[in-house]
Amino acid sequence: MKRVDVTYVLLFDESGENVLMVKNKGEKSFYYTLPGGAVEQGETLEEAAIREVKEETGLDVEIHGVFSVGEAFFEEKGHHAIFFTFSGKIIGGEMNISMPEEIEEIIWMDSQKAEKYIHITSESKGMIYSKTTVPYLLRKRVIQNS
Repeated sequence: MKRVDVTYVLLFDESGENVLMVKNKGEKSFYYTLPGGAVEQGETLEEAAIREVKEETGLDVEIHGVFSVGEAFFEEKGHHAIFFTFSGKIIGGEMNISMPEEIEEIIWMDSQKAEKYIHITSESKGMIYSKTTVPYLLRKRVIQNS
């Protein structure tokens, strides 16, 4: 199995009631996710999260810590995916779909409904409202001396 790191960003509107979601075009149907995607070679998790939100929604965001870490095995693709979901805040940009071949729609979804799509298990229902994060610590480049 190939390991794949995926980042998402949880973004609430100003009322704190709605979550920014993207409607992705799948092979057979559509599906909703938080804005995000795969981490590219040489990219930090934070860089990937910020880049993916910009690519998918046109919005600039800052990251405020890690909301959750999850994983899943996609047998048909042979992928072991690790999902890093950050909490974030919109700081600029303009909402637009720059990747219409991948993204069908960008919407503000009621947080209770959105929770179904953000890799939270049924045992963790309601976690979206906790607003709790853990710090994201970037050590930069570490060079080991032998």
